[in-house]
Amino acid sequence: MSKHTLSVLVENKPGVLARIAGLFARRGFNIDSLAVGPTEYAEVSRMTIVVNVEDLPLEQVTKQLNKLINVLKIVELEPAASVSRELLLVKVKADQQTRSQVLEVVQLFRAKIIDVAPDAVTIEATGGSEKIEALLRVLQPFGVKELVQSGMVAMGRGTRSITDRALRPVERIA
Repeated sequence: MSKHTLSVLVENKPGVLARIAGLFARRGFNIDSLAVGPTEYAEVSRMTIVVNVEDLPLEQVTKQLNKLINVLKIVELEPAASVSRELLLVKVKADQQTRSQVLEVVQLFRAKIIDVAPDAVTIEATGGSEKIEALLRVLQPFGVKELVQSGMVAMGRGTRSITDRALRPVERIA
């Protein structure tokens, strides 16, 4: 099995997320990461879906997704031809003895301290999944009190946009 990142343009309407997630669930696929948000068009949302699956079953799911009325366009993003980022907020124990060490780690990973308490700091980091995982490994010995991590967001490199042809006006693209 291999990881695949799908960028899916959908109409911004209630129930679309549930229908798409249900389609993956019915096929027995676990979604590793899911991020949904607005695009430059108010009537369109972009879903970034990461799944760990073989190529052929993914092709079948993609064909079924294309049949959904609210799906406008699906693009599989190849790692070399796209950029992707995740957001991490993590609260780490940091008393007077360890605070300077935690600050060094934060600087090393180009992260930010966004909240300071007497015995903890909250850190914000963005980057690829490898960077986020590495930061968490380094922070673990200090004591992670709480963390939340977004799903991956991704888009293709270069000047082309998947919304270029997909939205004149909102129409279905096969």
